[in-house]
Parts: sequence; structure tokens; C-alpha cells
Amino acid sequence: QMADPFLYNTGERSHYGCLGHEIEIEYLKAYVCRPSFFTDKAVIVVHDVFGWKFPDIRYIVDLMAGHGYITICPDFFKGTKPWTSIDHWVDFRDWLKNHDPMKVDKEADVVLKYLKEQCGAKKIGIVGFSWGGMAVHHLMLKNPQLTAGVSLYGIVRDSEERYSLLNPTFFVFGEKDHTISLDQVFLLEDKLKQYCKVPYKIKVYPGQVHGFAQLQPEDMKPEDKPYIEEARRDMIDWIKMFV
Repeated sequence: QMADPFLYNTGERSHYGCLGHEIEIEYLKAYVCRPSFFTDKAVIVVHDVFGWKFPDIRYIVDLMAGHGYITICPDFFKGTKPWTSIDHWVDFRDWLKNHDPMKVDKEADVVLKYLKEQCGAKKIGIVGFSWGGMAVHHLMLKNPQLTAGVSLYGIVRDSEERYSLLNPTFFVFGEKDHTISLDQVFLLEDKLKQYCKVPYKIKVYPGQVHGFAQLQPEDMKPEDKPYIEEARRDMIDWIKMFV
């Protein structure tokens, strides 16, 4: 049986009053938040296993919009049930078979088309958390329309095809993440040195567990707060540098 990969308690979450609204694009529902001024820059947020309605993810969407980006989080699960905190980990692999983070290309294309045609976006970045971090890693290898990516604690699968990133990508990890060993992080770094032709960055945040970077302020522990805030600043700085 698989250990619970999320050390934060997903059952106890602060309610979050969203600033954006829900829309439908073709067959996808999405949550979108826009800055108060016109911009031709956009960011796609890829949710974790808890789906596009999870309060922490909506908080991140609004945070990015506050930094001047049209920000959108589509339902990459296409209306199917997200993982919940009361599901049993023994069933996780079966659930994952129908929710493959490498099978997000079609949805990404639908959202990119919407951002370009309906929102006038000229530069589009992407950030993703956990399941979404794996999706971002995949998309940054496949989709040249994404100007920059941030993959936060996406599990690293080793293969030679995983390192030829098309555009600048930043990888965020927690030192105490027991789903991603530091060996995997070092391997990623090694392989990127060999194969990657674009700017990339890998950073490990001391003492942090899986899922640390999307917590809302009132759910943070005081000892983690500086690292969470640093990771968010780093994420936003990376996007600002390239998008």
C-alpha cells in the first residue's frame, strides 16, 4: 500500500472567497481571473489531484491575476471525480490510470486557443502543482506555444525523452517530500545539464513537504511560512522574467 503522499491535511482547509468566475470553453469548464487592466499575457494553472475547484488552487489563480496575468485553471479531469481526502490510497493507482498527467495535450490546446483568440494573449506561461507539476513538465517538452513553465513537486519519471525542454522551466521541490527523493532531484539536475538547451532552474526548499507551496496564508504553519512565500515569489519571478 502506498503511503499518503500528501502530508498536509486536505480535510482542514479554510474557505476561500474567489475573485474570478467559472466559464465553459468547448467541452471544458474553467476558473478564470483577470487583472483589472488590459494585458496580453496569460498563465495557465494546472491543478493537483484535488481538481480545479480546490480552494488552494483558486487562491493561486487569483494571486497570479493580481500580478497582472489573465489566469485560468481548466478542469483537466474533464468533469470526472477528482481525488478526495477521504479516498483510500490503495485505490490511487487505479484512479491515476484514468487521470494521466501526460495526457493533457488536447486540453492545453483548447485553453491556448481560447487565450489567444478570445483574450488576445500573446505570451502564455504555465504553472502546475503535484499532478499538475508532472503535466507542466510534459507540456514544456511538447508544446512550443508555452513561453515558460513552473513545475512544483511533480514526480520525476526518468527517461531520456524528459529533458529536451522547449522553453524556460523552473522546478520546485520540498526537501522533506516523501514522494520525490532528493536522488530523483539530483538525477533531474544531471540530465538537464546534459540535454537541456534552454534556461532552467531547480530549487529545493528546506524542511518542506509535498504540496507546501499552494497553502493559503491562514493555513500556513509559522515555521513553513517563509519558505512558502519564497517559493511563490520565485514562481512569480520566473514567470515575470519570461512571460
